[in-house]
Amino acid sequence: MIRKNPPGDMPIAHDSAQLASSTDRVSIKLPDGSVREYPGPVTGATLAAEIGPGLAKAALVIKVDGVLRDLSFPIAQDAAVEIVTRDSDEALDVLRHDCAHVLAEAVQELFPGTQITFGPAIEDGFYYDFHRDEPFTPDDFEAIEKRMAEIVARDEPITREVWDRAAAIEHFKSIGETFKAEHVATLPEDEDISIYRQGQWLDLCTGPHLASTGKLGKAFKLMKVAGAYWRGDPENPQLQRIYGTCWRNDKELKAYLHRLKEAEKRDHRRLGREMDLFHFQEDALGAVFWHPKGWTLFQTLIDYMRQRQTRAGYVEINTPDIMDRSLWERSGHWEKFGENMFTTEAKEERVFALKPMNCPGGVQVYKQGITSYRDLPLRIAEFGKVHRFEPSGALHGLMRLRAFTQDDAHIFCTEEQITQECRIVCQLILNIYREFGFEDVRIKFSDRPAKRIGSDAIWDKSEAGLKAAVEATGLSYTTNPGEGAFYGPKLEFVLRDAIGRDWQCGTLQVDLNLPERLDAFYIGPDGEKHPPVMLHRALFGSLERFTGILLEHYAGKLPLWLAPVQAVVATITSDGDSYAREVTSHLVAHGLRVETDLRNEKIGYKVREHSLAKVPVLLVVGKREAKEGTVSLRRLGKEGSETLSLREALIRLETEALRSTNAPVRPQEGDRAADEAERIVKATAG
Repeated sequence: MIRKNPPGDMPIAHDSAQLASSTDRVSIKLPDGSVREYPGPVTGATLAAEIGPGLAKAALVIKVDGVLRDLSFPIAQDAAVEIVTRDSDEALDVLRHDCAHVLAEAVQELFPGTQITFGPAIEDGFYYDFHRDEPFTPDDFEAIEKRMAEIVARDEPITREVWDRAAAIEHFKSIGETFKAEHVATLPEDEDISIYRQGQWLDLCTGPHLASTGKLGKAFKLMKVAGAYWRGDPENPQLQRIYGTCWRNDKELKAYLHRLKEAEKRDHRRLGREMDLFHFQEDALGAVFWHPKGWTLFQTLIDYMRQRQTRAGYVEINTPDIMDRSLWERSGHWEKFGENMFTTEAKEERVFALKPMNCPGGVQVYKQGITSYRDLPLRIAEFGKVHRFEPSGALHGLMRLRAFTQDDAHIFCTEEQITQECRIVCQLILNIYREFGFEDVRIKFSDRPAKRIGSDAIWDKSEAGLKAAVEATGLSYTTNPGEGAFYGPKLEFVLRDAIGRDWQCGTLQVDLNLPERLDAFYIGPDGEKHPPVMLHRALFGSLERFTGILLEHYAGKLPLWLAPVQAVVATITSDGDSYAREVTSHLVAHGLRVETDLRNEKIGYKVREHSLAKVPVLLVVGKREAKEGTVSLRRLGKEGSETLSLREALIRLETEALRSTNAPVRPQEGDRAADEAERIVKATAG
């Protein structure tokens, strides 16, 4: 739908009109520390042009005192200003937002009668929601992309206008944009009705935007179409959401598309089938059916974490999965998290809830007995299964579940111990991630959300304590405003995997609310009762999700110590069956997870099959190997094989597996492996 000019009597204010409204001098401080003086308001476009023609051409938007603005925005008072170019970190969000507008314009030109709703920038791209009787399909993408490229080539000017509220509502109604009219009517009375005109097309938007469509470039691609609801409410009309990706240049776009292909190959759901680890089915939506090999991997992670926690001074507990509603009311979960909880009503008509978090149960264990300040800090860990309602459309394999296991711990300490305990947790988390091959870890500090419990004074104290702790570690972090837990601020640990994707895993939260609400206390030096500080800590986060992340990070080729099946002993012919059983039994005796493949199949077939199952090591034996006491050792992902004595193969594999679990190999273990290998060789030769 081509946008016409609004009615002639509609009041319109352009940003540039404000330039004449002030005669005060304006001082502009640039990022290099230099200062420019102007006799009155100045736009970002003028500022960029005066700095240099190259910058004027490259400028996309400006940042005024940390806030992104259009190039046409009049800077009417002293400010710190940065010219944002294509190379700036902020450029991508602006480009993606503009790309959403170009998509909407293209759709309305090609499919008259389509209504537009919202179209934001998102991670790696953008989307726009449309209302149309006929469904869009991926077959429409080629024509839409072609029209988008034409709109970019037109280099349509983009300008911001402020409209009268009533006139804007009437205008949108008159052209059949009922969703836009409804949205304008819900905006606060003191909020400007900001309209961006893109050539003859226009949209309600707060901006900022580029100066023209030509600045966008053509490094974009439409990706998929999905369903959505107006304002996210299933009771409202259904919309069609077209997703796209947009980048600064073709090189970045190609790299992203390559990453998507790589991600598809690494999809943990696909690997789960190939490696026979787990499956999902409708009878238990959002829960995992673990197969023997998958459960071995899962338990290996738990064993590893249990070992690390024991060394770090934790004790382990387990608490009930189902608890009475009254406990959740006292903790605050019923009020603040109730919509995400599964509940059940027993025969005695009491309401119970499947626990969505482990913390209230942990407090109940802490309360059994009187604790002195001398007993603190008390570090209590739990591998607790939790249940949270997630919409079925949001479920995604191991990454997003309704039932999952958290490697939770709750550290009860005094206020004076907050900083030191948080430092210890941060160092433990980062050390563990490095052992799993994650070197690039980002930390986000999330402060108080709008929906929370506790007074501002308590939140001030909690946030100050957590911030002091992370700063004491010397670690850098970014702020994630309003994303704390409802009971306390938190640190989020974000891993970057082998193909550049970010995964939020571990968390650390400072809680001064829950212990007091649940009547937990310790006896201080003064002989009085005091509520302890409760640090909530998860290292993997969800063990199921971390399993999925590991599978995708390693493309299923897990390190030897993690692999559910570490080695397969496969025969070339039946002449090697007896020797294969001997090799297997002694590998198993030394702690390796081994299977034997004695099937009457060609060795090439066996190699391919075990490679698809991502078995790290294949030991091939036949008549000659049995006679010589050797094995032909093949590594997953490597060409060829090497022939080793059984003695050397046993020592090498045992040592490799032990080293990976952070447990030093004791000399006697290596000697024992060597002695037994020697005995096998002699017995076979005899």
